[in-house]
Amino acid sequence: MSVAGAGLEGGVSVRLTTAGGRVRAVSVRVRRPAAARALCGRTPEEAMRLVPLLFSLCGTAQSLAATAALEGALGLDARPHAAARALLADAEAATNHAWQVLMDWPARLGEASRPRELAALRAAAAALHPALYPARDGLRPGGGSLRPDRAALAAAIAALREGVERTVFAAPPPTDAAELERWAGAAGTPAARLMRRVLAPDMAGFGACRVPALEPHPAGWFGERLSADAAFSEVPRQNGAPAHTGPLARRSAHPLVAALLSTHGPGLAAHAAARLVELAELAERLASQADRLKDAEPAPDGGRTGHGVGSGAVETARGRLAHWLRLENGRIADCRIVAPTEWNFAADGPLAQGLAGAAADGALAERAGLLAAALDPCVASAITIQDED
Repeated sequence: MSVAGAGLEGGVSVRLTTAGGRVRAVSVRVRRPAAARALCGRTPEEAMRLVPLLFSLCGTAQSLAATAALEGALGLDARPHAAARALLADAEAATNHAWQVLMDWPARLGEASRPRELAALRAAAAALHPALYPARDGLRPGGGSLRPDRAALAAAIAALREGVERTVFAAPPPTDAAELERWAGAAGTPAARLMRRVLAPDMAGFGACRVPALEPHPAGWFGERLSADAAFSEVPRQNGAPAHTGPLARRSAHPLVAALLSTHGPGLAAHAAARLVELAELAERLASQADRLKDAEPAPDGGRTGHGVGSGAVETARGRLAHWLRLENGRIADCRIVAPTEWNFAADGPLAQGLAGAAADGALAERAGLLAAALDPCVASAITIQDED
């Protein structure tokens, strides 16, 4: 028996049963804190103070999803804040990708992690909120006083760009499969060395399965399903079937990712490349959003009396996150959340299907750990392998 990972508050438990040199059974179980329940009974103001405390990994994205849901329930039109919010969400997603590449990937190679480099990227990302909202009031229903500081934004985006290019790539980011192989072969950074590992024949296609990508559904699509069925938050379905969400779902049409999908299918190589593609596109995306910014005030009172329903959806590093809630008498009467972990670690989802039937050799634990990391749970994961021979 072998065990990888450890469970803390909440966790993903994966049990592989092997026999005859193959994985014969896969059990995936997700245990997450009931954060949505903690928001029930709160006023909107109380809830928005609590959200970033409940969700330490994606606090900005969770706040944005909750904010959008509350705005729907309160009848607030915050569209003038859309570009600023997209910028904040993308910057947080980039730092979460960077955690994988600078902390997790080196550890999987037996190398030292890069906490100082990660801290510098996080500091640059943290500078964006006050550069947009001097009063730091952007993450609330209706938005705050948006006053973009162009110089401060440009400096923060430049710091993010330089940090990613230096620590992740140390060269121009690869744009096609041939460039990716050359970059990985040069092994100039931990990211390149991890990519070289997953491009190996025994790794590249590992975990490929036929689970489709989650489509970029609008918030209302999630709201309809969450409101109709509380179980959707724990066992979500698209067209009655599981789906995967995250970088690979979003970047499957990119030429580099598409080439790997064509050659190896949606396995480890495609997952890793999609994450790198998103990091490489970071600066351009943030600069484009910054160019669209205009001064804006908080949304005017929508005129509702504390009763209503609303939903919000945000793309995070891990995939699409959605909130739905119902207000009664100015307090949250019900709240439901479906996070990327529930899609990617469903009992019959992409991890389970990707591991089923895999070769049970000496590298199974490494490959399974890499696949779980590629699908990126927001809680700790543990993999147990039980050989029945």
